[in-house]
Order: sequence, then C-alpha cells, then structure tokens
Amino acid sequence: MKYNVGLFIPCYVDQFFPEVGIATLRLLEKHNCNVIFPEQQTCCGQPMANTGMEQEGKKIYQQMAELFKNCDYIVGPSPSCVYHIRKHYDVAEQTEEIKHLRANCYDLVEFLYDVLKITQLDVSFPHRVGLHKGCHGLRGMQLDKPSELQKEVAPKWTTILHMVNDIEIADLTRTDECCGFGGTFAVAEEAISVKMGKDRVQDHINNQVEVITSGDMSCLMHLQGIIKRQKNGPKIMHIANILNGDTL
Repeated sequence: MKYNVGLFIPCYVDQFFPEVGIATLRLLEKHNCNVIFPEQQTCCGQPMANTGMEQEGKKIYQQMAELFKNCDYIVGPSPSCVYHIRKHYDVAEQTEEIKHLRANCYDLVEFLYDVLKITQLDVSFPHRVGLHKGCHGLRGMQLDKPSELQKEVAPKWTTILHMVNDIEIADLTRTDECCGFGGTFAVAEEAISVKMGKDRVQDHINNQVEVITSGDMSCLMHLQGIIKRQKNGPKIMHIANILNGDTL
C-alpha cells in the first residue's frame, strides 16, 4: 500500500541542517511513500511551551493540524518534536484535525519500524558509530529501552541501524545519559548543560567512536558545538543520513 505521508521538518532542521530533511524525504520515497511537504509549516511550538507560553502556541498547533489533515501519516526526523505534538497538543481544542495529527504523527525510525516494517536497507556505512539516545525518543516514545525500565521495549533505533551494511555500533559506557541540551535548558543552565555535553562526547571518545548519531539533530547540534570548541571528538551525523546511505 502506498501511503500519503506529510513530511514534517522541524524549524531548526530546515534552517541549519537541510540535508537531514532531504535524507528523510529520499528515504521515505525509497520505501514507496507519496511524500507531501506543506511549505507553510513552521515550528511545532515546543520552544514556546518550554518557556511557559503554551497558550500562545495554540495557533501554531491549529495551523499544523490544518496543514496535515489530508495525510495518512505525518513523519518527521525528530522524536522531540513528534513527542511534543503527541503529548502536548492536548491543550488545544481537540478538533478532528488535531486528533488526527496527534494520532498519526511518527518519528522517522518509528515509522520505518512500526508502519512500513522494513527488514533490510541496501546501504553501507563502514564506520564505528555511537548512538546517542535522546531523552524524548528514549523515555517519551520508547524507541529503545531505558536502563531503568524492567519491562521489555523493542530497540527500534538499534534494530534499524543494524540493517545498515558494514556498520559497527559501539557499546557506550553510559548508554542513555542526557546530553544536556534540553532546548531552553541549555540557555538557562549553561554551565550544567556544557558539562553534561562534554561528558557525553568523552564517552564516545573513550569508546573509539568515529561518528555520533541520533534521531534528534538538536542533541547532535549541542554535541557538535562542544566538539568544535574543544577541537576533539567524533563527527556527527543524523540517523536519517546514515539510513539513506549518505557518506561522511
């Protein structure tokens, strides 16, 4: 079955990392999706909600719902933004459009795993990779198993990554520790945020990682800034680029 998929590209990806959006588009098209990109889309409203302006964000929520109302699914390369839509659009009036958006909005990896149910990828990435498991995707959406949970959780991130030929996934010392970005937390608590980020980078260095990947480019942006400033550390690459077969 060919789905009509609305491509949701977070604002920071659109502005700073367009290659992630392009990789997401190509990956969906490779798997027989009819991709629709509403050019009027804006920020999902998460930064406003994080700073106590959730009521002001309602107009954004309503616009997003209207733009994607005719799509079978809405897919974006950001568990953080997708989780915000699912969890926090509850403050808006629950119109049919809002309910449709919340019920059918998926992170890219989740969509590949749960909806398309892919079992192989005809791509190669011959590098040692460290997977940074961002907090919203890990604990909010359970795209992998948090270390504190006793119940079994399908390891969607790692399962999909293992479909890539020639990849080596490193066993990190602290597999699910926060990078310290946290959106506006990085501004309000700069010193703590930087220290947490440095600790995450060092874990990857200690385990001889060549490339740090994640489902959230926001986390990677934070780690990339630290790596550039300390002039030491792996390269960064969004998981969509790896799954699409892009090279470093």
